[in-house]
Amino acid sequence: MAGIINPGSEGFQKLFFGQEEIVIPVHAAIEAACAAHPTADVFINFIHQLCILQELVSIYSVVASSMPALKQPTIKVVAIIAEGVPESDTKQLIAYARANNKVAFMVVIGPATVGGIQAGAFKIGDTAGTIDNIIQCKLYRPGSVGFVSKSVFDGFKNNIKLRMFESLRVFFIHHSSFPADGMSNEMYNTVARVTDGIYEGIAIGGDVFPGSTLSDHIFRFNNIPQIKMMVVLGELGGRDEYSLVEALKQGKVNKHVVAWVSGTCARLFKSEEQFGHTGAKSGGEMESAQAKNQALMDAGAIVPTSFDALESAIKETFEKLKEWSLL
Repeated sequence: MAGIINPGSEGFQKLFFGQEEIVIPVHAAIEAACAAHPTADVFINFIHQLCILQELVSIYSVVASSMPALKQPTIKVVAIIAEGVPESDTKQLIAYARANNKVAFMVVIGPATVGGIQAGAFKIGDTAGTIDNIIQCKLYRPGSVGFVSKSVFDGFKNNIKLRMFESLRVFFIHHSSFPADGMSNEMYNTVARVTDGIYEGIAIGGDVFPGSTLSDHIFRFNNIPQIKMMVVLGELGGRDEYSLVEALKQGKVNKHVVAWVSGTCARLFKSEEQFGHTGAKSGGEMESAQAKNQALMDAGAIVPTSFDALESAIKETFEKLKEWSLL
């Protein structure tokens, strides 16, 4: 960590890194922080939209605090942890990034994300949880699997509602891993059990308009030599998964993709339900988990018959890569 940005404050913050006490610089503005630390290229925004509801000064809004980071030439990754960001604000940030050609080399993660991790190197945000969990999931050294998911920072009750009908086992996993991040931690653990582990894991967030899509990260993973296979965990609602479907059909992805779209239990409810994030709500048959899973399978992705079978599908794919000496 190069520095902390706290509007109105300057100085230093004492923290512990293991048993060692360290001092982190505190800056009042993003511009000053970037000038003082030109090699720092990741900006993590922890500001919560509750600040806006409390009618605090505008500098505390997500768009007002993230836009200056997008304008800094040294920043390559902007991760927005906040939930409840107005869709118009998210669209404004995405439009600016695209208009200024920053999407070619910049990654915008979120809103409503826990961040991401490159195993053994660096993690952004809250993802991966505690040190004990990092060790258990083998995230202290790089593996061969690239993982990307949508919503991960759901409230506990909503997470259970979405998943308990698919697998009773998942109920207990979520209970033990919450609140660090449910779906990501669950998959980090699953991948670690049946492969050599994660190389990089990203949660794009569960909002309707994420700063980057599943396909954006699959394309990145496809160009990273250390990544030999990819795992995608989507959810009902929206049509982000269909961009991946088209990429697979067009042959733009040449590595094995194991995918599952959660939310098949939605059909058990008499009325339409929203699960957790704003994006996790089916707006029609094409946005259902069943339709997305079928489309991904038809496009060439490896799609199991249920969430319970996802671990076996990952294991079988990894074992085949070992047999083919592609690892």
